[in-house]
Amino acid sequence: MKAFIDRRFKFWMARRLPPARAYYLNQRRLFIFPSRQGFGFLFLCCLIWLLGTNYENNLALAMCYFLVSLFILSIHHTFNNMSGLTVTAVSAGTCFSGENAEFDVVISRRGKRAYENIQLGWREGSTETLNLRSEAEQRLKLFVPATQRGWYNPGRLLLETVYPLGLIRCWTWLDLDLQALVYPEPISRGSLHSVASSSKQGATLSKDGSEDFIGFKQYQPGYSLRHVAWKQYARGQGLHLKDYGDYHSPSQWLDWDSLPGLGKEARLSALCFWALASERDAASQQYGLRLPGVEIAPSCGRSHQQAILKALALC
Repeated sequence: MKAFIDRRFKFWMARRLPPARAYYLNQRRLFIFPSRQGFGFLFLCCLIWLLGTNYENNLALAMCYFLVSLFILSIHHTFNNMSGLTVTAVSAGTCFSGENAEFDVVISRRGKRAYENIQLGWREGSTETLNLRSEAEQRLKLFVPATQRGWYNPGRLLLETVYPLGLIRCWTWLDLDLQALVYPEPISRGSLHSVASSSKQGATLSKDGSEDFIGFKQYQPGYSLRHVAWKQYARGQGLHLKDYGDYHSPSQWLDWDSLPGLGKEARLSALCFWALASERDAASQQYGLRLPGVEIAPSCGRSHQQAILKALALC
């Protein structure tokens, strides 16, 4: 039953307040109802009225009528404390899974009316208090925990106020059509080594067992005699060893297939960690990304890192 009511409410809200980048708050977009304190206040007024009527006490009746008038006036003032505002979505930031996603919202007014003590925020995030007295607009940063990678929509933004007496609650739910990009959580899975390449490019890497001859080195006891350069020794050039090795690749790849045995999210987290580490070392080596169906050529720089992190987030 609760799920059915929730679906019907969301359907009704989608028709009443469809997604938009900006809202002007008027009577069609605002809801108003007594708060808990307001209901307690009305209950007190009823008790005073019953006592004044039962004992024919005009002073008690006058007090009751005064309190009811105060309650009615608070409806008008509470509604005016939100009516006339414009809520505009500015931008959504990026973050890693497990961090807080940042959303920028601007609240502006028309005219010189002051607005006091307006609370706004997402249901799962932090709440900010808005006061517009002398300034015409205010820019707020709102934060919501992001627990899953990819595009994250925080849902509807709640604005509410009980100003000035706390007896009436005026509120609205706005879908600002904002989405934050959430990257995988970077988790270390060991160090990322340069990929050995058979092409003779990059710095050499001495390696036993390789078939690529790269030069001679001084003889050291304990090496196999088949590595001794006998021709040079016969020419009287001394005892030397033939040195073999591979070549460092001038660029390294963050490769999906280099992490066998790990689940999807674990692989993405490791690749994300390596992407951040590779950018710090990009002065000496460029890096690229290989995912199923996606390949980003090796490069470096802020924009290149952002492209790789976005590919990991949307994988």
